Amino acid sequence: QVVILSLLLYPVLRSLALQLHAALTGSYVSGTHSIAFINCLNEQIAKDIARAIMDKKLAAYVNILPKSLALYFWKGELEESTEILLLVKTRTSKIGELSNYVRSIHPFEIPEIISLPIDQGNPLYFKWIEESVPWD
Repeated sequence: QVVILSLLLYPVLRSLALQLHAALTGSYVSGTHSIAFINCLNEQIAKDIARAIMDKKLAAYVNILPKSLALYFWKGELEESTEILLLVKTRTSKIGELSNYVRSIHPFEIPEIISLPIDQGNPLYFKWIEESVPWD
C-alpha cells in the first residue's frame, strides 16, 4: 500500500518540489506552463469558447487564429472543412480542467483539445500567466 500511495503522490510531490526550487532560485521549470490547441467550426464558436475559458480563468491568453483548411477521417470517410484554431496559454496544472470544461461546451462530438508543455521562454511572461490563472 505504501508503494501504491507513493506512486500516486509522486507527480504531486515532484511538482511541489520543482515549484519550490523555482521560487528559491528564480529559475523556470520546463513544462510548468502549456499551450493548448482547440479547433472550432467557425469564428463565433471560437470567440464564445475563448471568452468562456477566460471567464473561468482557465487561461491567461487565447489567440484566435484565422480559418485554416482541415482534412481528417471521420467515421471512415475523408472529410474536408475550414476551422478556426484557438491557442490557449495556461498553467499545465489547469489542462485537465480546461479539457473537461471545453468538452462540456464544445459543439463537436469529439473536439480537438491537445496541449504541449512550454520548454523555455520569457520569465516575465510566465510570471504574468501565473498571476492571471489562479491555482484553484
